[in-house]
Amino acid sequence: MDFKLSDEQRMLRETVRKFSEKEIAPLVEEMDQEEKFIEDLWDKAKPLGFLGMGVDQKYGGMLTDYLSFGLMGEELGRVDAGVATVYGAHGLLCANNISRNGTEDQKKRYLELLATGERRGCMGLTEPGAGSDAISLKTTARKEGSEYILNGTKTFISNAPIADIALIYAQGPGGLCTFIVEKDFPGYSVGRKLSKMGLRSSPTGEIVMEECHVPEENLMGGVEGQGLKQMFSGLDVERFMWSCLAIGIAQAAFEAALKYTKEREQFGQPIFNFQMIQDKLATMLVELEAARLITYKGLTCWDEGNFKEARMLAAQAKLYACEMAVRVTGEAVHIHGGYGYMKEYPVERYMRDAKVFPIGAGTTEVQKLIIAHYLR
Repeated sequence: MDFKLSDEQRMLRETVRKFSEKEIAPLVEEMDQEEKFIEDLWDKAKPLGFLGMGVDQKYGGMLTDYLSFGLMGEELGRVDAGVATVYGAHGLLCANNISRNGTEDQKKRYLELLATGERRGCMGLTEPGAGSDAISLKTTARKEGSEYILNGTKTFISNAPIADIALIYAQGPGGLCTFIVEKDFPGYSVGRKLSKMGLRSSPTGEIVMEECHVPEENLMGGVEGQGLKQMFSGLDVERFMWSCLAIGIAQAAFEAALKYTKEREQFGQPIFNFQMIQDKLATMLVELEAARLITYKGLTCWDEGNFKEARMLAAQAKLYACEMAVRVTGEAVHIHGGYGYMKEYPVERYMRDAKVFPIGAGTTEVQKLIIAHYLR
């Protein structure tokens, strides 16, 4: 399979890299220390179309192919995976889901607002008692006249503290359903903001629904019981994008480690000259390239409409790329020695950020089960 990027894809990658290094990089340390997302980064992303990367062009978005979407995530992740998560939770988990599964009326009402960044989105799936076992959701939706009444709590939700629109999964009268819920709907509230080890520039929190009134026209797709299908179709794309962010972090860690080995001297020479250091760097590079190739292959399958193979590759990419990021960032810290453990060097942040990637969007163990299922 050929992964030669098109001129448009290379141009996008260069645009995102320049934006990340110019606009995001100077703010990374402040956002990490103070655990906040700086609002200017939302406004500056608007005219570049980054917030509409998950939305079809006919609805005001910039979606051309999912490999391009992944390239954007990788380049953002290389500078700050937290900011990449803010954009991704909005553009992928919310807007792209509506783009793929919404009714025509829902697309017309919400997609342009999301694509332009006028409204911000999130997705509420995980609950206090339902993580990997996503089907055992306790949030309920009952039908009363022309409305659904939702009750339940979502947790670990990226963008929850700042979102205007949330996609909420709930057990409805016809099975699992997805609802488009606006923050101003009666009974909807944002719970506590959660403090995290990594991805600290990405606001994460709880969503609480107490007798939350949702108009029936906001049942995604307009048919009850489609939530499971909608969930799984979205999880495959999410796993590819999560893998791209992990690759971006690992790329940054590898670049930092390589640079350091050529500058740091011990025993009268750069530590790059020591074979044990060369062994680490060679292994890091090969793992990084292997993760990138399997992820690009999966995204290409998705773009070509080969969804069955893409699902298998999504699990493989998520498994390998995310574990790889933990290993590579850990090695980068080790290569830096004592300096790597200090806040003075970014590899410490890379390692903290990477740790969540084998956990979110389906744990490593879940991916292994999916792969094993395909081997039967």
